[in-house]
Amino acid sequence: MRLYKSLFGLIAGLMIAFASLTPQTTDASPQYTATHRSSAMTDLVTAIGGTGFLMILSGAQPATVATVDAGTVLVVMALSATPGTVSAGVLTFNAITSTAASATGTAGHFLICTSSVTATCVAVTSSTRIIQGAVGTSGSDINFSTVAFTSGTTISVSSMTITANGA
Repeated sequence: MRLYKSLFGLIAGLMIAFASLTPQTTDASPQYTATHRSSAMTDLVTAIGGTGFLMILSGAQPATVATVDAGTVLVVMALSATPGTVSAGVLTFNAITSTAASATGTAGHFLICTSSVTATCVAVTSSTRIIQGAVGTSGSDINFSTVAFTSGTTISVSSMTITANGA
């Protein structure tokens, strides 16, 4: 009987202890050192390589980089042979060649690919799509004065940066 009471007391004590535990509910993001942030951005430069292209498309960006892209390609712009430089976790792209839009539409997102072949870059099994992001007039990954692109109109990107999380 003593053993039963001791076990009962232990179990009751554990139940009270577990009931008093509170789960962590903060939404803190991981933070990385400047070296690790810069390494991540340098890896992007390496992945893009010397044959990178910036594609601006209509519609919302796909859910993931591995999701087929159904947008219309509005313009394909060549990146520099060395896509950019990295400092303190920020990738600053070198000159991006201004190019005439090949279609008319509302720009909604971009892709950075290692090939200018649209079918390869937008495919669900794309091994050439490296980065994607939002396009808008403010607060987006790439901002233009207007997102209404017209075929034949020259599209320019004056500057572009990508910042690693925590930088």
